Amino acid sequence: MYYYQLGESILISHSQDLAYQRILEERVIHHQGRIYYLMGGTPGQWRRSFCISDPSLMFLEGEGIHLLQYQDGFEEEVPKWLLDKIKAGKVTAVNKSYPTWQSVLKQKSKKKWRVHLFGLGDVGGTLITGLRLLGGDCISEVGIYDRREEKVKRWEYEANQILSANAAMSFPPIVGIPKEKLFDCDMFVFCASTGVPAVGEDARDVRMIQFEGNREMMKPYVKMARERDFQGIFAVVSDPVDPLCKSVFIDSNTDPETGELDYKGLAPEQIRGYGLGVMHARAAFYAGLSPETSHYIQEGRAYGPHGKDLVIADSIKNYSEDLSLYLTVKARNANLEVRETGFKPYIAPALSSGSLSIISTIKGEWHYSATFMGGIYMGVRNRLTPGGTEIERLSLPEVLVERLQDTYDRLEEIL
Repeated sequence: MYYYQLGESILISHSQDLAYQRILEERVIHHQGRIYYLMGGTPGQWRRSFCISDPSLMFLEGEGIHLLQYQDGFEEEVPKWLLDKIKAGKVTAVNKSYPTWQSVLKQKSKKKWRVHLFGLGDVGGTLITGLRLLGGDCISEVGIYDRREEKVKRWEYEANQILSANAAMSFPPIVGIPKEKLFDCDMFVFCASTGVPAVGEDARDVRMIQFEGNREMMKPYVKMARERDFQGIFAVVSDPVDPLCKSVFIDSNTDPETGELDYKGLAPEQIRGYGLGVMHARAAFYAGLSPETSHYIQEGRAYGPHGKDLVIADSIKNYSEDLSLYLTVKARNANLEVRETGFKPYIAPALSSGSLSIISTIKGEWHYSATFMGGIYMGVRNRLTPGGTEIERLSLPEVLVERLQDTYDRLEEIL
């Protein structure tokens, strides 16, 4: 291992010929702040940065579905002092193949975020209601924008009148903002949509039907994020979440003059998709209806997209293929059962996938969202730490890994 200093940042690397000031190991050992593991990986196939949560992540040969699998046996490969820093969450991997990699060294954590949201339809309105009710301790302000000004005014009036008589409770203000201010924030939430089929229409493939329309609607805002050198989180709530995240990454990193990928736009880890939270909640709902599956709430996991390629695992302790497939089908078809009542299913998605998951992201808590894994975005349990995104890694049974690989491959085919 070799040690360097760049400005105020301490870098470590397996390369001995980097063009930075070399320093002694002793200085790194006693450094109290964050240290950065400098590595290389093909842009578009690797993340720009991530949290080193276990030493095996310093020896990756590529990124893919194996990011979900815990790898042991690497503790002896790193010095004891470095292992201690990894366990303390003080090591961040930075991919020097991205032209913007040095911006990672300047990132600072904030206790309260400013969140801006575009799209005040059923989902957007319900989502900001959740943020108003639950985000007082982590959100400083929710800025809202819609192409229909009357919607903005309506939600300014309505949401700001959600208040408790308990003066000790805090509620973030909901403020209408102009389009040009959308990216003056820590998280931008895209909730707009080209439309959802009315109740009674065929909704079996509604998410993929929406894909091209929503991608085109999103492109001007992706371009704006690139032009403004946006350093926050670009959150996708519109369907289909996982493919749209990939399209945001591609469109953001395409040079507008040459049409070539230059990777100067949003970093892979800046883009997150919020659709899996409600699939976990739906699986938990159906699991709770039977003693045979009730263990899911404590032991189960959800993976994949908010749609047909969803993977529900009934338990990570004692996996049952039959029970997992049963819960997968129930969660996947739950939206159709709501539509049969005569209503569109948007309340649970807006709150479980949206409000609650976004708040957990800000707080650094475990939650479900789509994050970058080897060139695609896939919903997994993860958290955003001061050192970057940490994907939950577990000892998974081979039959479950095969299901996950199938979903991963299908997501890869979309773009």
